[in-house]
Amino acid sequence: MAETMDVIERNLIPGMGEEGEQLARGQNAEVTRPPRAVGQSRADRVASKDLADFPALTGREEDWRFTPLDRLQGLHLPEGDDARLAGAAPTVTVSEHEGVTVETVGREDARVGSVLTPDDRVSAAAWASLEQATVVTVAAGTEVSAPVRIDVTGAGPAPAAHHLTVVVEENAAADVVITHRGTAVVAQNVEFDVRRDARLNVVSVQAWEDDAVHVGAHQASVAQNAHLKHVTVSHGGSLVRLTPTSRFAGERGEAEMYGLYFADAGQHLENRLFVDHNRPNCVSNVLYKGALQGQDARTVWVGDVLIRAEAEGTDSYEKNENLLLTDGARADSVPNLEIETGVIEGAGHASATGRFDETQLFYLMARGIPEAEARQLIVRGFLNEIIQKIRIPDVEQELTDVMEAELQVTPL
Repeated sequence: MAETMDVIERNLIPGMGEEGEQLARGQNAEVTRPPRAVGQSRADRVASKDLADFPALTGREEDWRFTPLDRLQGLHLPEGDDARLAGAAPTVTVSEHEGVTVETVGREDARVGSVLTPDDRVSAAAWASLEQATVVTVAAGTEVSAPVRIDVTGAGPAPAAHHLTVVVEENAAADVVITHRGTAVVAQNVEFDVRRDARLNVVSVQAWEDDAVHVGAHQASVAQNAHLKHVTVSHGGSLVRLTPTSRFAGERGEAEMYGLYFADAGQHLENRLFVDHNRPNCVSNVLYKGALQGQDARTVWVGDVLIRAEAEGTDSYEKNENLLLTDGARADSVPNLEIETGVIEGAGHASATGRFDETQLFYLMARGIPEAEARQLIVRGFLNEIIQKIRIPDVEQELTDVMEAELQVTPL
């Protein structure tokens, strides 16, 4: 892929060389820093379960400036805080497994909202409109042998709220596949409670019908020695906006966050993620890839990584790559990295957006592969890196088939 933008931020911290991203453990982190103005850091964003704490949106807000508010179908409650998302919530079905319990509970249940606190107006509107939530719990010590499949089916075009809580108790392990289908206009809150020494591999697939609008907040708590792998795949819907967040609740937690999106003409697919390193010796790795084709195909990726002063020993990296397949498509990519301590193992970010790599294309064509087939091979290889991260064979095959179908929409 020919890169039109490639930014890798070096950690130019006092006492650290320009070339190094490996810092000695004994390095003195007590450096004098100028006071930070309120609003300059990702840490300053409002987080509240009170809708009134989030003013009506104007589109000029930093976290909404890329989102077409007129396509939200009222999920942001433009008519005021007294309104509610009163449409029928999507239906939820969960596959049965030994050691996995599924409950429908009211908002008063202590597990609901134990991890997630809204940090934007749509998420707060979903919380304010919540009546019932689905809670899926993997019992302590259970290693689920087959993927837990959660199917979310839209109930129609009336604006609705939806809430899902997934709890993976101590020393448990599970693969969870959340698949969204049908027609919906939904504000969704999803929370993942990954407890000590637990492992969760979760894949969220947005395979909506063409008219769907989906604004989803995913928030995860990763406890001591726990491992979260969070993968989002978006290829359906008119507008899909996801805000995945990972926070650590203990030392030596690990968070892998991967994403794949394929935007066709007129689609708006947006991903805004946040990794909050708030505990020592934790690791995060972020990689999102997108392909766009068709007039007014639009994607947005914003990656925020915050390494707080108390998060010594952090190792973090984030990267986003976008492949523009046709004229008329637009990809916005904004990686952000904040570092408040000098005692880290490493941190960096990168972003690249461009068209086909002509060198790769020439290499394949020089070996007798027709141009059209060579272009498709390049796209397959570009996107397959994310698909292979899933490690659930039938899901990987399903998404490979979707990718092949998408590549037939517009001649490359």
